[in-house]
Amino acid sequence: MSRFIVAAAVFLVSLPALAQRAPVLELSAGMHRIEAEVVNSERSRMVGLMQREYLAPQRGMLFVFDADARHCMWMKNTLIPLSVAFLDGSGKIINIEEMQPQTENNHCAGRPARFALEMNAAWFRKRGIGPGFSISGIDRAPPAR
Repeated sequence: MSRFIVAAAVFLVSLPALAQRAPVLELSAGMHRIEAEVVNSERSRMVGLMQREYLAPQRGMLFVFDADARHCMWMKNTLIPLSVAFLDGSGKIINIEEMQPQTENNHCAGRPARFALEMNAAWFRKRGIGPGFSISGIDRAPPAR
């Protein structure tokens, strides 16, 4: 039991460090530049933006999945409100969901998606970006591993 507690503590302490080491991919939504940290492994996707207290306005996180599916996100241990855009394989937005911090509600793709792009809350709405809009640069995303 004590080994489990130590392992869990080490994992929790390393969460912010894991997310901060994610490679950054430059994307764009029309004239809006996005610096997206890329998470493309199961472990890095599980950590996501957990424990972050701040996300710069042009910063986001791109989740790369290994298959098109109705992926879902939640906000457990996530401290800042976020918007998530679910994208198809070409970068077209399927749907956008608003997510509140530290909740366990599922926010899911409206149909099979290959990517999810998290940004600060209302980022997409404030820029007039919605379903059907394409995110450029998604073709340079590394594959899921």
